[in-house]
Amino acid sequence: METIIGREAEIKRLTIAVKSPRSEFVALYGRRRVGKTFLINQMFRNQFAFKMTGVIEGTLKDQFVAFADAMSDYGYGIAEMPKDWMSAFILLKNALKQKVNSGERCIIFIDELPAMDAEGSNVASAVGYFWNNWASQFDNIVFIICGSATSWMITNVIDSKGGLHDRITVEMPIHPFTLKETESYLESQRFIWNRQIILQTYMIFGGIPYYLSLLDREESLVQNIDRLFFSQDMQMRREFRRLFNTLYKNPDRYIDVIKALSKSRKGLTREEIAKELKCANNGHLGKQLEDLVFCDLIRKNVVREKNIKRKDSIYQVCDFFSLFYMAFIDKAEVELQYWAHHINTPEINSWMGLTYERVCMAHIPQIKHALHIDTISTLSYSWRSKMTTPAAQIDIIIERADKVVNICEVKYSQDEYNLNKEEYDIICKRKNAFIQETGLRHTPWITMITTEGVAQGKYSEMIQSQVRLDELFEI
Repeated sequence: METIIGREAEIKRLTIAVKSPRSEFVALYGRRRVGKTFLINQMFRNQFAFKMTGVIEGTLKDQFVAFADAMSDYGYGIAEMPKDWMSAFILLKNALKQKVNSGERCIIFIDELPAMDAEGSNVASAVGYFWNNWASQFDNIVFIICGSATSWMITNVIDSKGGLHDRITVEMPIHPFTLKETESYLESQRFIWNRQIILQTYMIFGGIPYYLSLLDREESLVQNIDRLFFSQDMQMRREFRRLFNTLYKNPDRYIDVIKALSKSRKGLTREEIAKELKCANNGHLGKQLEDLVFCDLIRKNVVREKNIKRKDSIYQVCDFFSLFYMAFIDKAEVELQYWAHHINTPEINSWMGLTYERVCMAHIPQIKHALHIDTISTLSYSWRSKMTTPAAQIDIIIERADKVVNICEVKYSQDEYNLNKEEYDIICKRKNAFIQETGLRHTPWITMITTEGVAQGKYSEMIQSQVRLDELFEI
């Protein structure tokens, strides 16, 4: 049995569900390859009363064949193929009756439920009927449903207005690994890489366990990148299209949003996205953005103003694989062994600087811990000036209940960062513009977030706090 890396909170909640004195209805969701199925299989191996997996991009007939095959695997013979999902779940109910009536804990796992909704078959209604009219009446059933199409899970299950309304007892989004969890995974696979290399790995593959599993410990990171992205095979180049095909029925519309956001270093407002895509800024665009946020592909950063307006939020790509793909792979021609030929060039160094900012934004709890403000109520957000030209922007601001605001400046480097007068003056101008435009009456503290720290010097003495890469690896 493989060890489960991280997921301590999820394991605790699932353990409580299994020991619960009532039946539990558990919904897991999260983007493709994030480790949802692995978590459930490892926790409940050989304990399932029934388990099936929907066929990704399969027809409705394919789904019913998969259901019948799963019934057979668990010893529940069926005379004929079900004609719809209502019939299928009635068959499942009848097959499980004896086991449930015996008082034995009964774990039912339906994986990739959204795929089972092929051709508008309304599987959610059948699932609702199965739970409401049978499973919920007992005290020994754990019914687990799971899906990569997060927007489908949110709309049809979590926020359902129909039979599943308010029926989920355990809602469990599964997010990518943190830096620390990524380090733990690589250590479990006997990689001997330092934290700078692990950071670069995270910048490309994100905390996606499946992607990390493709790495070869007998190769350097550069060799791994060239093999997976810049070789004749280019295994990971095909993954991008698969990812969006799995998540969305109309993937091109969502890919267009990712492309638009990837062109902007600082992110775009909803109005700017609409302008870039030449589309209406209406509910359809809002739904697309919401779907992408649910799938951990983009992040919505509230912009601080004297009167915060939701429409002025800044959207950024937070999926590191998508960022890397758009920066280096989404081209007509891909140079073989590109990474080895261009490592340490301005193009790659600039990309690393941008991506390190996004890594830091994904580790706000670790930054707060490093600043010893874990117990202080805070609000984290981004800010963009409407008065300066070019528009000044601060990617990470931590506004604290103790009337201090940390204005964070993120810098990536291989060594200690040398803060000179020119850079310090730019930081101060951003700070002053922020205070003036927002009218915030908090004390502003400049916080440098670097990899190896800020080198001692005249201007390093003028900053109030520092966070280093090692501190982003804290639990």
